[in-house]
Amino acid sequence: MKTLVIFGTRPEAIKLFPVVRALEAKQGIQVRTCVTAQHRGLLDQVLAIAGLSPDIDLDLMEPGQTLDRLTGRLLAGIGEVLDREQPDRVIVQGDTTTAMTAALAAYYRKIPVAHVEAGLRSSNIYHPWPEEVNRRIVAPIADLHFAPTATAAEALARENILSGVHVTGNTVIDALHWTNDRISHDPSLAAGLDPVLSRFADRRIVLVTTHRRENFGDGMAAIARAIARIAEDRDAAVLFPMHPNPNVVSVMEKTLGARDKVARIEPLDYPHFIRALNACTLVLTDSGGVQEEAPALGKPVLVMRDTTERPEGVVAGTAKLVGTAEERIVSEVFTLLDDKRAYAAMARAHNPFGDGRASERIAEIIANAVR
Repeated sequence: MKTLVIFGTRPEAIKLFPVVRALEAKQGIQVRTCVTAQHRGLLDQVLAIAGLSPDIDLDLMEPGQTLDRLTGRLLAGIGEVLDREQPDRVIVQGDTTTAMTAALAAYYRKIPVAHVEAGLRSSNIYHPWPEEVNRRIVAPIADLHFAPTATAAEALARENILSGVHVTGNTVIDALHWTNDRISHDPSLAAGLDPVLSRFADRRIVLVTTHRRENFGDGMAAIARAIARIAEDRDAAVLFPMHPNPNVVSVMEKTLGARDKVARIEPLDYPHFIRALNACTLVLTDSGGVQEEAPALGKPVLVMRDTTERPEGVVAGTAKLVGTAEERIVSEVFTLLDDKRAYAAMARAHNPFGDGRASERIAEIIANAVR
């Protein structure tokens, strides 16, 4: 069987490289990879550490391109790849525009689609935007749905998607454990953080990531003000790998300027990000994947969103929704920094997102699907 794994962003690459490796270990499966480069630089970082050389690179990223232009270019470009490659199955991951258009292009050609990380729902089509709708479009097209949790499988069932659903755990935990192990054997992989971690050696580090489209504008400005106030605490510091989107950079430059206790650094490759997670006290984020990764390392997560498609973390107590209001963000961060019981309750909560063997399960299910 010839499988074509299609992805375009850093989170997709992180969550799919363990799947690619697991599929390559299966007899009778030819694995081909196609990247769209929806995120060029951030994607290449993960490909390098994972040792993946894509078979096809569409390199479709353009500065400032709109969602409709990106969607059109992806749909046409992936369609040409499918016509040329003639795969027996397409594999996509998550909720990106790449995943949605790849599933649609495969559907137009009646090629079966497997969806890794299926069933996540926030129940609000504008949060996260456009990711919530991207996932919903993939769902009725796919015939194999790899739900990371029972909650995700139940969400699919509510949409009458009952066959081909498998609860596997989330492959991001596989990637995290693999990368952590590599760093422990070769610390030079994440040595680039040595200067900033030495600088903040006597401080409690709040790791910040923010890039969601729905937070652009007033929300991002409030987040910036909150970061400034958090950094005023006597023994706190902020480590902020800043997303390159101008909607993030311009706001942070204006509000934060040059502050001794705010390290605004370039986006981190995956080993450096995992080291940052290990080094921090807590995480302040609007990202999806970080809600899964941080609890695996015992780090509380404050989610700067009003909804999440990963409610399992909130239910388990590993994550808390705090929105983008400045006062709420500051209050919740200081509660965790100052209240040992509140911190311990989140840090010790059970991580509901997997045991690090999701990729093995997915590869076995795909292999069995053609027997």
